[in-house]
Amino acid sequence: MTAIELFLILLGKYLVLSSTADGDIIIGGLFPIHESVTVTVNDDGRENRTCDRFSTARLVHSLIMVHALEEINQERELGNLTLGYLILDSCGDVTTALIQTQAFMMRNSNNRQACAQQSSPPVLVVIGDYYSEISISVTGQLHLEYIPEISYGATSGFLSDKTRFPSFMRTVPQDDHQARAIAQILDHYGWTWVGVVATDSEYGRYITERLWHHATKKGICFAFVSVLPDALNDEFLEEKINSTIKSIIDNRNVSVIISFVKAYCMIDIFGKLLKYPQARGKVWLASDIWSQSPEVLSSQNYKLSDIGTIFGITLKSGNTTKFERYLDDLDENPNHHENNTFLSNFLNEHGTNSSEELKKLIYPYAVFSIELAVKAIAQAVKNLCTNRNCKRQPLQPLELRRALRKATFYMEEKSYSFDHHGDLNSGYDIILWKQTQDSLDVNNILAYYSIEHQNLTFTSQETQQGNVTSRCTDSCRPGYRKTSVTGQPGCCYQCEPCAENQYSNSNDSETCHPCKENYYSKNTSSVCLPRKTDFLKWGDVYLIVLLSFTSLGAVLTIVVGIIFLAHWNTPVVRSSVGPISIILLLSLMITFTSVILFGGPPNSYQCQARQVVFGLSFTLCVSCIMVKSFKIVLAFELDPVIQSVLKKLYKPYLIIAVCMAGQVVIVTMWLVHGPPYIDSEITQDNMKLMFCNEKLIPAFGAMLVYIGLLALICFGVAFKGRKLPDSYNDAKFITFAMLIYFISWIMFGPVYVNVTGKYLPAVEMIVILISAYGILFCQFFTKCYIILCKKEANTEKAFRCNIRNYSMDHKGSEDELSSNRVENPTLSASVESQDNWNSVTPPCVSSNSLFPVSNSWNNVLENNLKSTKKTLQRYNSLPPSLIK
Repeated sequence: MTAIELFLILLGKYLVLSSTADGDIIIGGLFPIHESVTVTVNDDGRENRTCDRFSTARLVHSLIMVHALEEINQERELGNLTLGYLILDSCGDVTTALIQTQAFMMRNSNNRQACAQQSSPPVLVVIGDYYSEISISVTGQLHLEYIPEISYGATSGFLSDKTRFPSFMRTVPQDDHQARAIAQILDHYGWTWVGVVATDSEYGRYITERLWHHATKKGICFAFVSVLPDALNDEFLEEKINSTIKSIIDNRNVSVIISFVKAYCMIDIFGKLLKYPQARGKVWLASDIWSQSPEVLSSQNYKLSDIGTIFGITLKSGNTTKFERYLDDLDENPNHHENNTFLSNFLNEHGTNSSEELKKLIYPYAVFSIELAVKAIAQAVKNLCTNRNCKRQPLQPLELRRALRKATFYMEEKSYSFDHHGDLNSGYDIILWKQTQDSLDVNNILAYYSIEHQNLTFTSQETQQGNVTSRCTDSCRPGYRKTSVTGQPGCCYQCEPCAENQYSNSNDSETCHPCKENYYSKNTSSVCLPRKTDFLKWGDVYLIVLLSFTSLGAVLTIVVGIIFLAHWNTPVVRSSVGPISIILLLSLMITFTSVILFGGPPNSYQCQARQVVFGLSFTLCVSCIMVKSFKIVLAFELDPVIQSVLKKLYKPYLIIAVCMAGQVVIVTMWLVHGPPYIDSEITQDNMKLMFCNEKLIPAFGAMLVYIGLLALICFGVAFKGRKLPDSYNDAKFITFAMLIYFISWIMFGPVYVNVTGKYLPAVEMIVILISAYGILFCQFFTKCYIILCKKEANTEKAFRCNIRNYSMDHKGSEDELSSNRVENPTLSASVESQDNWNSVTPPCVSSNSLFPVSNSWNNVLENNLKSTKKTLQRYNSLPPSLIK
């Protein structure tokens, strides 16, 4: 019995389970060929540790190492140097692994009495262990002898800390990269509400924390995290598994579960979970720790369809062809493998089917990682022994460790090396389990994950989870945005509709984007639509009607002007003060024209011009009417004293100019301090209404009030002369015209304030047309009727008769007659001389006369004839300015 065997016996562990081979350089191997340990205590208090749960897959891992070393020796890659090995079983237990590690250290110690006679080469490097928890403990112990450890499966990120673990290296990437890959898979399929099952170990805690870190950035939340004991014989394991199953069943919205636990633990989970129908049909994301372990289903005769879908994250796969041939050529006689008690026991149990059973559990990633570790060791030895006789000068673990960190080694025509953390970032394969007739295919590669580029590349479109959703809340459709719910994680949210003029065009949008200018949207819109511009268009039926009346008014105004010019010297035209009437017609024409400026698309010039043109033209119109009303009343109604004063002040064109100047001042101030401008507003039907904003409403009101003040003066003066002779009845019609103006503009105020939309300009257009038509009809249509249809009334004789009738009918005191003056442009030319009036004749009587004959003629003759003569003398005394 060797010293090593004796030492292990003293620790309660028999060395009958090992795999050894002699060589110039010994490489240690630590594999969890058994997955758990049962501890019993003897009567004397000593512990007995029994390894159980034999793992054929881990046996295959150890054979990969054996095959790789034998291949190097056969090909004489190291010249006359040979590689030997000592492979021990960690039993998936930290304490057992530490006990086994003593065997490696005993071979290296020159100070222990038990090893004084030992002639075997020392263990320079150890390949293993598979689990991070074990590797963390083992590498600390191996470092006491500076023995480097190269793991083919320990992925915990803690092991990248070279301050704590200077002797640790690995041919697999650390778990932060695996966590990134899993987060990208979840994000790719839109799974944002997931469950996590992990072990209470360095590996489980670290990868769970890193997954949470990367998943949170992608809006992925954990519905629950179940932590199971790492040891399979833990007394609380069953209780934790039951709690995990309850979490899976209770969280019905969770369809995706990520598992970082060992394969044998998953066997127990599936065994209990699948008893509940609501727990089936889930998607499982298996970490590298069990992603290629079909025994989780086959051991209990479950099919993949019972579970649902299983994705796996595996380490970089290698070529298994050579190793498969090695297993095919494996001698199945157990007696021929006495140096490998693990294999010998397996062959005794399985007989002639051993090779096929072993081949079923070849994990391509293990082939790659273990062979790469052997290649790294071989290259480091080669680098050290090129200029050195390593048989005479044996290598030391420390110098081999340094050489490993610097070595560049090759496999499958690619070069690899350890980074400054001692890691080898080879990437991941994403697999999708497939059910075949006879077995499970756990090598079906779906995608690759590149650590260098940190992205997924799918190589197959074959999926089984197209309809699987795993969300806390149903996805918010376009037109909605996510809003957080108090007390809930970020993945649990409400869908709030986008407001008007906002949109979202993607699922689960976090914000609603405002529409650009001239675009709009309704509630819950996913797009913005072009906003149509609205205004009083030329083709609008209302505008067409108004423009038709405008055109008719303009035509009638022109016609009246032609009639007046054609009959310029007739009494009717001359009694209407012909030149002033022409100015009045011109102002009406401009007023009708201004109506056109209120329609069509508004522009800045139009907005400023329409009110100014209307204001000035209508001011001119009312000014002309006011002058006419002054002249009529001045001829008939005023007291002689007042009359003589007003005769001097009465300057018709100057009065018109002064009235116009007042309005010019108002509109000028308006245009200077706040001219109208183009404005817009959004209507209820989401159209952009373009309109002219008057801006200074007081200025607009001042303009209208000024016109109203002039109209009020006209109304008052005309009302005073409403009883003048029928030939001089302009006062009556001026009164009617001003009444129409007042009524229309009084109605305009409240209507204009309350009407909105594109038809607001039409309100002012209607009022302007009513005002203009009122003046046109009242001032000119009766006169045109006389000119065209009552020609006998448009003579000087008819006018003289009318004056006589009026004078005789209203004969009274001198004071009464002095108040009845006649405005007659033809008076001085048509009234007979005073001598002719001395022989007064009876009044004119004509059956065709437009004006009725007075019935009081006899009374007039009988009264004061002298007074009549004096009155007629006053008519002759009117200044030329009043009779032109």
